[in-house]
Amino acid sequence: MTRDEILGTPSMPAAAPSYPHGPFRFIDRQYFTVAYKSDPDAIRAAVPEPLVPDPEGIVYYEWIRMPDSSGFGDYTESGIVIPCHYHGVACNFTSQMYLDDEPPIAAGREIWGFPKKHAHPKLEVKHDTLTGTLHYAGERVALGSMVYKWEPHVRDVNKTYESLTKKQVCLKLIPDVDGKPAIAQLVHFHLTDVTVKGSWTGPARLHLIPHVNAPVADLPVRQVIGGLHFIADLTLPYGEVLHDYLKPGS
Repeated sequence: MTRDEILGTPSMPAAAPSYPHGPFRFIDRQYFTVAYKSDPDAIRAAVPEPLVPDPEGIVYYEWIRMPDSSGFGDYTESGIVIPCHYHGVACNFTSQMYLDDEPPIAAGREIWGFPKKHAHPKLEVKHDTLTGTLHYAGERVALGSMVYKWEPHVRDVNKTYESLTKKQVCLKLIPDVDGKPAIAQLVHFHLTDVTVKGSWTGPARLHLIPHVNAPVADLPVRQVIGGLHFIADLTLPYGEVLHDYLKPGS
């Protein structure tokens, strides 16, 4: 391989790259989110400085079904998002993510710093119930349920659009060949080209089970606020460095 060929390769391995060049387009991306209140000390422990958690102690547990994703294919993911502020600017910090497809695991970790691990999430409609489950190493660690398209509570799509275009933040940690940190950054991005195709709110429940390798229950459910179900098309662009922990004085 020539130098130009090496530098033009989008990802490893060079013989068969795991993912292409971005940005990445998602069609009919379906979300199921349960908003709940958790323990403030547990939230603070999960959020890296200098991010500051919202004082309300709210956490979002979500399932996302992605049937048509450019470069990634068809997959599902599940995880935890925590509302925060960065120097007074509202943002969402992605704390944990679990999914069932190698290309978005590799791309998510290597480009944006998404905290992705391989597991088996599932989002489906069972009769009158929108149901999300997450299994890790053969054990169920999360179960969410919501009434399906609770029509009296159709959500304003503009509010859903605003939530999707909010600043998103990830903690990117990549070691050097000696095991010491080569990259230690907060990375931020905004989803673009967003079209909300439908959005519904309604009663929901969430059950989290302790597991050492999928510690979603470390942010315990104190009070469920409600569920949100929506479908959207969107683009995931490249990000920018928000904070560099390796810079002097950081």
